[in-house]
Amino acid sequence: MQLGLTDKIILITGGSKGIGFACAKAFLAEGARVAICSRDAGNIATALKELPGAIGVSADLTDAAAAAAMLAQVAGQLGPIDVLVNSAGAAKRTAPEDLTPAAWRAAMDAKYFSYINVIDPLVKQMAARGTGVIVNVIGNGGKVASPVHIAGGAANAALMLATAGLANAYADKGLRVVGVNPGLTETGRVAEGMISTAKLAGVSIAQARADSIAKIPLGRMAAPEEVADTVVYLASARASYVTGVTISMDGAASPVVV
Repeated sequence: MQLGLTDKIILITGGSKGIGFACAKAFLAEGARVAICSRDAGNIATALKELPGAIGVSADLTDAAAAAAMLAQVAGQLGPIDVLVNSAGAAKRTAPEDLTPAAWRAAMDAKYFSYINVIDPLVKQMAARGTGVIVNVIGNGGKVASPVHIAGGAANAALMLATAGLANAYADKGLRVVGVNPGLTETGRVAEGMISTAKLAGVSIAQARADSIAKIPLGRMAAPEEVADTVVYLASARASYVTGVTISMDGAASPVVV
């Protein structure tokens, strides 16, 4: 399928690892021009070795000024951004008894504001041009509460609302805003999260992983590339009437009507 992404300018936050990295590879395969952003310059350098033609910018996206500067740098090097894929940041999974007000605030900074600080200035720029797509990689923790992901899940739920609200607010400006909610995916972040899951259940990490997979009807976690394929499609003109929705990708683990 021709997706019409050749020479489109794509910015992927969190693009040095996991789902974001898989997205970067997929967009490059479609002939797009790609910029990735990460807090860690070392991770960017490693990722760019496998992303020929891409550029990388290091920034702490929990800082609004740093996020704005990153956007200006990408636009200065590549041109106006056509597609933003937000995949940066993840709230630390925390057992309920370990939650504190500071942990709740950190979760919002890590997941919610790391997205909003990029979306807010860019959505206005896109609106002024009358074109643009924003794809938020969020997480099903915003729909299905997990005992070890309450604070992070709250941030995800807020992002789902922001996705729907911004899509509605900017539809008449030619913008689309969509979300993707991956369930358990074979990434380093999920592997780290299994530590809290194991602690809460009082089992080994290996057992926690096996128990988690047993709850997925498809019988396995998603591969990052599978999520990336969906992101790339949603960013393309083939999905030109898809906006304001967040699509679950959890292997039918949460069989609910949405």
